[in-house]
Amino acid sequence: MGKKLTTERLREVWDRYAPRYDRDIGFLERRLFDGGREWVCGQAAGNVLEVAIGTGRNLSHYPANVAITGLDLSPGMLAVARTRAAELGRVVELREGDAQALPFPDASFDTVVCTLGLCGVPDERDAIAEMHRVLRPGGKLLLLDHVGSHHRIVQFGQWLLEKLTARMCGDYMTRRPLPLVEQAGFTLQRQERLKLGTVERLAAIRN
Repeated sequence: MGKKLTTERLREVWDRYAPRYDRDIGFLERRLFDGGREWVCGQAAGNVLEVAIGTGRNLSHYPANVAITGLDLSPGMLAVARTRAAELGRVVELREGDAQALPFPDASFDTVVCTLGLCGVPDERDAIAEMHRVLRPGGKLLLLDHVGSHHRIVQFGQWLLEKLTARMCGDYMTRRPLPLVEQAGFTLQRQERLKLGTVERLAAIRN
C-alpha cells in the first residue's frame, strides 16, 4: 500500500479541501450514507465528543440537550464547523487535535461519535483505543463509516481505489472498525451493514 501519510501532511490536505468538502460530499451522502448521521446522532446522550467533526455536518442531528465537544485535525475544517454551529445557534466546543492522542482526561464523556473519520486516521486501532479511554464506563461509542465489503468483487474494486485514495488523502476503503472495537473492550449493542457491505453503522458500550 505504501507509506501512510503523516498527521502533518493530512492536516495540510484537509485544510486545502475544507472549502469544498460540503459540496463534494453531498452526492455520497445521498447515495451511500443516507440516514446514517441521523442514526448515529439520535443515540447520543450527555457529554458528547465527536472525533473528526470535520465541517460539522452532524450538528443539526444531535438532540438539543446534549453538550458537544468537537475535535478535528484540520483548522480549516474546524473554521467551517464553527460557522455552521453559529448558524444553527448551537453551542459547541471545538478543539484542534489528533484522534490517535485525544487531549482529554480518562472517562471524560458519556458518548463518543465518529462518522466517516476512522477511514482517514493513520492508525485506526490507536484512535479506537483513545475513544475507549475517554469514555466513562457504560458510555456509548457510535460509528458510521465506509468499510471493506464482504462481497469479493466489490472489495477488489475498493482495494484498487484505495491505492489512489490512501496516497492522495489517507482515505482507506477496505478497513472495518468492528473487530477493533470489540478487541478494544467494547460490547456491541447495535450494528447495521448496508450498500453491499460497504457502509456500516454501529453502537457499542464501553466495558
